[in-house]
Amino acid sequence: MLAVERRKQILEKVHKEKKVIVSELSREFEVSEETIRRDLEKLADDGHVIKSYGGAVINEIGSIDLPFNVRWKANSVGKQKIADLINQEINDGEHIFLDASTTAVFIAKNIKQKKHLTVITNSIENLLELSDVSGWDIISTGGLLKAGSMSLLGKKAADCIEKYNADKVFLSCKGFDIQKGVTEGNDEIGSIKQSMIESANKVYLTVDSSKFDKVAFSSICSLSRLDVVVTDKKPNEKWMEAFKKNGIQCLYPKEIKDFF
Repeated sequence: MLAVERRKQILEKVHKEKKVIVSELSREFEVSEETIRRDLEKLADDGHVIKSYGGAVINEIGSIDLPFNVRWKANSVGKQKIADLINQEINDGEHIFLDASTTAVFIAKNIKQKKHLTVITNSIENLLELSDVSGWDIISTGGLLKAGSMSLLGKKAADCIEKYNADKVFLSCKGFDIQKGVTEGNDEIGSIKQSMIESANKVYLTVDSSKFDKVAFSSICSLSRLDVVVTDKKPNEKWMEAFKKNGIQCLYPKEIKDFF
């Protein structure tokens, strides 16, 4: 196994389990503990983990954007639940923005039965996913390809977005907090999402429950700028009250007990 592939698998493991142990990784990958320490050193230098005695823990600071293939596997069940709900929110003939989040790819997979949609996206994965759909207009923002994220960023992408007036935008985030609002890992990603918000009539935040009460590095918008929050399970009363106060509709999968 190449070192880069091993580090990718270690990153997936630490993202899932929040910590890893050198001795356990050494046995799992059948390499020396020194090799594992070098892998963890590289991941620490890249900002993904914080080295600890005998291993490493995930870096929760939130300023580093994880590679797309790692984010894709995180809470995939929750993202599919969100995509199922979004499917009911998109009407034939609408113009929509999809951001470069992994949740947006789940949405793209789920809405292919719709007719005459116009989709503007800065996501390479969305473009590939929708490349076989006929009767739609799929618009790429262009821009600078961000390594590992499968997203197009920069001024060219922002300029393209600002030329359009969409019915709805569906975007995700890295952190969602009542006081700090919607946050992302860095300004480059955050600014593109801000452009989409400003160019859309209705703003949907698609955010799984793991992002609640988290704050990432770069601010995108406050709660009051959102129209709808779509998540994978019912938020607690504190959040439901905040949504009510800010006039935000919250969509989540209804359980039997929710109807009583």
